[in-house]
Amino acid sequence: MNPIRITIALACSYFVFAILLNSVGTVILQAINSFDITKTQASVLEGYKDLTIAIVSFVVASFIPRLGYKLAMLIALGLVALMCLLMPSIAQFYAFKVLFAVIGCSFAIMKVSVYSVIGQVTDNANQHSALLNTIEGIFMLGVLSGYWVFSWFIDSSNAQNTAWLNVYYLLALLAGMAFITVLIAPIKVPQKATLRTSQLAAFIDMLTLTYKPLVVIFIISAFLYVLIEQGVGTWLPTFNNQVLKLPVDISIQLASVFAAALALGRLVAGQILRVIGWYSLLLSCLVAMAVLVLLVLPLTHEIDGSQVTSVFDVPFAAYMLPLIGFFMAPLYPLLNSVMLSALAAHQQAAMTGLIVVFSALGGTTGSVITGFIFDKFSGQHAFYLTLIPISLLLISVTLFKKMTVNLGAVPEKGTI
Repeated sequence: MNPIRITIALACSYFVFAILLNSVGTVILQAINSFDITKTQASVLEGYKDLTIAIVSFVVASFIPRLGYKLAMLIALGLVALMCLLMPSIAQFYAFKVLFAVIGCSFAIMKVSVYSVIGQVTDNANQHSALLNTIEGIFMLGVLSGYWVFSWFIDSSNAQNTAWLNVYYLLALLAGMAFITVLIAPIKVPQKATLRTSQLAAFIDMLTLTYKPLVVIFIISAFLYVLIEQGVGTWLPTFNNQVLKLPVDISIQLASVFAAALALGRLVAGQILRVIGWYSLLLSCLVAMAVLVLLVLPLTHEIDGSQVTSVFDVPFAAYMLPLIGFFMAPLYPLLNSVMLSALAAHQQAAMTGLIVVFSALGGTTGSVITGFIFDKFSGQHAFYLTLIPISLLLISVTLFKKMTVNLGAVPEKGTI
């Protein structure tokens, strides 16, 4: 086995899906401009992506090993490459619904396959953790790159121009290159001994967990977090364009600050957790998020960035709002870590399934609610709305902390 070739295949595949998955905010803005649809109509794209990920992750998780990880990855990359090739010629809003459904379905297959293949090329927990963090780091690099890739194809002087759809030819090429790396990678077929768990057994395990009060509080917390993250992240390009009056390409480029802030926040939090407790960090982050919203949004009322020609010339307040990602970043991985640490090893797979499902529901709900408020009232109203789930998170995280202390299963300090 050649672990380098396999690692390259995994990294290339994840990079492509990072761009595609996180393009939904950019596509929403461009769909509003190019196809004359409402924000409420555009908001459903998040659901086509997230709900498909949740459903397919659950339905096909036990089937993928039987199919073979390599074949599954090739199918996933082939499907998105085909859809990307078709997008410029279709140029209709309904095609984006199909595209994001295909992306969600394919990513669910890819994620299960990638996480499983990592176990084939690592010999111990340290190697596994190192490779997984590397792959996830490349995913974040893809997220950041995606904003800039899309902005290069956008005609800022003519918002209705659909020439930006040509970006999908480039994405099809990238998917094709990833397809080749997977094709030549020596990925092994799973042994029969690993194919014992049935989908019914996995479903029963998930249902059993929902009877635990600790799990219920965690699910609520995870749902609220993703609701905030997707509500802000998905609609930030539209906020930059329609509220701050920034050109479309710069609006999209500026949204990359949010992704960068998320990445930096998780790196910094990993070090902070060495000296303070996880609960103290979560409370501090939630308060900081609320303060940032209250301080920055009033400043956005007077901004007119229509004459801005570079992302480096935008008003200071425009940089401040995406920085909410820095304080938001530690919440989700830390909640997941604490929850999984509180469960027995044999329950963690079922818990992971619940995390995927309720994260998807939270992301879809956040995007739809934010889009509706944005459409009916204003972008400021839509982002002020985040104060409600932030307040609810303060309550749910406090209850979560008390329950974990009562169980005595989770240490006060930890790592992300």
